[in-house]
Parts: sequence; structure tokens; C-alpha cells
Amino acid sequence: MSGQLMPCSPKEIGSLFLFEKLTPEQLGRLCSEGRVELFQPGPVYAEGDQATCFFVMIEGTVVLSRQVGGTDVEVTRSSQRGAYAGAMQAYLGDRVRQVYNNSMRVTEPTRFFVLPADTFAAVISEWFPMAVHLLEGLFFGSKNTQAMIGQRERLLALGSLSAGLTHELNNPAAAAVRATSTLRERVAKMRHKLAVIAEGPFSRDALAGLIEIQERTAERVAKAPALSPLEASDREDMLTEWLEDHGLDYGWQLAPTFVQAGLDIDWLEQVAAAVDEEILPGAIGWLNYTIETELLMNEIEDSTTRISHLVDAAKQYSQLDRAPYRVVDVHELLDSTLLMLSGKIGPHIQVVKDYDRTLPQVPGYPAELNQVWTNLIDNAVCAINSAGGDGTLTVRTALDHERMLVEFRDTGPGVPPEIRSRIFDPFFTTKPVGQGTGLGLDISWRIVVNKHHGTLQVESVPGDTRFQVLLPLTAETPDDEVSALTTPEEAA
Repeated sequence: MSGQLMPCSPKEIGSLFLFEKLTPEQLGRLCSEGRVELFQPGPVYAEGDQATCFFVMIEGTVVLSRQVGGTDVEVTRSSQRGAYAGAMQAYLGDRVRQVYNNSMRVTEPTRFFVLPADTFAAVISEWFPMAVHLLEGLFFGSKNTQAMIGQRERLLALGSLSAGLTHELNNPAAAAVRATSTLRERVAKMRHKLAVIAEGPFSRDALAGLIEIQERTAERVAKAPALSPLEASDREDMLTEWLEDHGLDYGWQLAPTFVQAGLDIDWLEQVAAAVDEEILPGAIGWLNYTIETELLMNEIEDSTTRISHLVDAAKQYSQLDRAPYRVVDVHELLDSTLLMLSGKIGPHIQVVKDYDRTLPQVPGYPAELNQVWTNLIDNAVCAINSAGGDGTLTVRTALDHERMLVEFRDTGPGVPPEIRSRIFDPFFTTKPVGQGTGLGLDISWRIVVNKHHGTLQVESVPGDTRFQVLLPLTAETPDDEVSALTTPEEAA
């Protein structure tokens, strides 16, 4: 927005504290290369626009605001003569993106001394070379520190994920080892039992019938129904009684295995009818080993499948062998992140997935989106734990005005209103010393806003805090020049 041009007086410019030490020649140069403009109430420039001018207020009232989570938050209001804003980093040149890092508006007719960014950079470098070197060191030193601490934040998250993944892998791996050891014993006993049966006075037809029953029993195990504890107990009692009635005094040991395999009295009656009475106990014992081996192989399959799923989730989370920018299924990313963090979430926090599976895939950087989910879930878990450790984490997806909404809702104590506008600032944290760097939400903001052209916002009351990520559904050309580590001040 342009204002009304007005005469520039070196004397008036020199009365501003920013220029009070300049020589008459320097003030004359400022007036000749700059200008005075009168702005009516309204916007002067917008956050993210190309930073073309440096503004110094002569008289009036100025308001500076920032976009935080999709909301315009006022950060400064001043009527002090000499208040300045605009292209304050012009002296850094092309080493940073020259955009306005806030929005400025005036609430009454306001006069500014306006200096083009190129001129501002030239006079600063020419008149204050030592100050420029100091400012450059401060700016880039702070940026490097932020990048290093950001790397530390990611390493801490990786350590937590590795510990959780190791714990999750240990359980099914141990179960598979135990089942394999037991299976070896059962197979050895089955071979022994088969040798005893083969040495007995049994006909070939009887043995063939027994093997056929074995095959049908194995098929039955695969289709075993799920029973309630009460149903299972009642069926065990009935099977124990049947087995004891047919000469198997150890029937109470076999009944639980038979019930787990889905066998009932009708099935045992079919077995009794198919073999001679004298070989029934041996046949039942042999079938018991068959059932146990099938159940153990099922347990091994379940355990190794669980391990495979965990490995797939780890690959999905880390996006190994995947293109850095592609169309992704957000629900797959969310599931892999929740699985990777399951150890940290713990059993006391209920996780509710409220997904809209009809939503299309979205273009993005999946590994970095997983980092956003990690940071937001970690914050939610910490909030719930601070309120006693019991609560609910709800992850919801929905369509929101041609954008995908990914919402993380927790039942923690909430974000106090007085700090809500600061939670996305670098290094701001409410966690105890040593437990947070204050960069989790800052990194998330930059990934969502800068790299995905989306929005990250928060709504919070005690017991209901919602961090909402809004991602565009349509692809934009990847902005490779905008790093995920670009600060909000540098973001377009």
C-alpha cells in the first residue's frame, strides 16, 4: 500500500532518535534518497511480502502483528516517534530471504520516513561497518545455535523412538523364541507317540483313518472360534468329563488345549467312532500334540507378523527408500507414528482414531510430516501426564474447506491464554529444564507452513486442547529453496 508523498525535512528526520547522531550531510542523503509518506488508517504492508522498504514513524500510531496458527496476533502497538519496522535485515543481502516478518497497519493518519531497502542496506554498511559485522555475527550465530539445538531435539526424539521400538520388538521376539522351544519338545513327543502307535497291533486302515483325523483336526484349529472366559470354562468341564469317561485320567490337562483349538464333544465323538476303543487314549494323546504344534505355529506366526509390522512401521515412519516429496496417505503416516510412540504413550492413555477414510491423499514431505505428528503427540502425552497420567488422545482427520484437517486432541490441563501466542516461538517451552528445547512446535510450524503451505493452530480450554494441522489437497511445486529449518521470520 502506498501513502501520500510529503516534503522531507532533514531537520525533522534528525529529530528522531534513530538519526539524531547523523551529520547534516548524512541527513541530506537520507532525505534525497528516501521519502516521507502519509498513510491513512489501514494496512501498510503484510507479513511475507517482499521487504522493499524500511519505515520510521514520524507521528501517528502503528500496530505490528504476526500470523500465529492462522490467527493475526498483535505483538506491538506504539505512538512513539522513531518507532521503526520493515526491511530491518536488508544489510544481510541475499543471504536471507528479504520478506516482511510481520504485518503493519496504522490506526490514525500516520507519517513515515520511508527508505528503500537497497539504500538502507548501503548506508548501514557504509556508515556503520563494525555494527554490521556484529549484527551479522549475532544473526547467523543465533540461527546456527537454533539449527544445532533443533538437531539435538530430533536426536532426543529418535532415542525415545528407538527405546520404544526395542521394547515393542522384544515382546513378540521373546514369544517366538519361547514358542519355538516348546514346539521342538512337542514335535519330539509326537514322533515318539507315532512310533508307539506304529509298533502296536493296528491295521493300515486304522492308521490311515487316524492320519485323516489328524489333518481334519489341524484344519479345525485354524478355524477355532473366540470364546468368552465363561464359555471356555464350561466347555473345559464338559471335555474333561468326556475324556475321563473314556479312560483318560489326565483329561483335565488336555481339555484347555482342545477348547483353545475349538474342539467340542461332537468332535471327540467322531474321533471315538473312527478308531478302535483300545487305541483311543493313544490317538487322543497324539491329536493333542498335533493341536499343540498347530497352536504353537500360530503363536510363532503371530509373533513374527507383529515383528514384521513393527519393521514396516519403522520404515514408514523414517520413509526409507521413499521419495522426499510425493503424494502420501496421511492415515498411514499417523498409524506408523502412533505405533512407534506406543511405548511412550503407555497403557494409561487411551488413543482414539477418528479418521475420515474417504479423504484423498495429499502432496507433501512424509518424513517431515511424521516429525510434526511426533512433536504434537509428544506434547499431548506430556500434557496428559502432567494432569495425572490418565486421559485420552484423539487423532482426527476431516475435510475443512478444501483442506485436510489433522487434529490432535488431549484431555490435559490446556494452554493458558497468556502464553498461547508464544508457544510457536523458538526456544519457548513450559517443560522442566532438561526435558524440552522449545523447538518442537517451532519446527512443526515451519514444516507445516513453510514447506507444505498449510496452517498450524491451537484451540485450548482445560481438559480439551486441540492442535490442528490444515494441509492443502492440491499439489504445489515443491519449494526446495525453503528449508524446513527456515525460521518463521524468513517464511514467505
